[in-house]
Amino acid sequence: MGVALDEARAALATGDVPIGAVVLDPSGTPVARGRNVREADHDPTGHAEVVALRAAAAARGGWRLDGHTLVVTVEPCTMCAGAAVLSRVERVVFGAWDPKAGALGSLWDVVRDRRLNHRPEVRAGVREAEAAALLGDFFAQQR
Repeated sequence: MGVALDEARAALATGDVPIGAVVLDPSGTPVARGRNVREADHDPTGHAEVVALRAAAAARGGWRLDGHTLVVTVEPCTMCAGAAVLSRVERVVFGAWDPKAGALGSLWDVVRDRRLNHRPEVRAGVREAEAAALLGDFFAQQR
């Protein structure tokens, strides 16, 4: 989670919402990282999770990330939860809950939908206070 938090802080430099992600291989070694780049790249899909999953697939040489773990500072949205399912990651670990757009239990629960072909394990609340503070400080400055 420390690497994901570092990525979230780096997103601040481009005016992006401070969300960071890292993909770990089955042994726990980081293979890719990402941060929000929607503002920096003018890309509506530039969420930290999508950036990290794309980089991990490129590094691995294939889109199937079986056995991998996606670690993200904030509960993924529906797009990112869907990307986690479709990439076949084994688990998703996140920090802060997102009651407005979260799709791993807050507003929706995409990854536990039995109609889907893959359901990653979910672990929530890892370094939650630190991740929530990053977001809270960012949005307080926007007002």
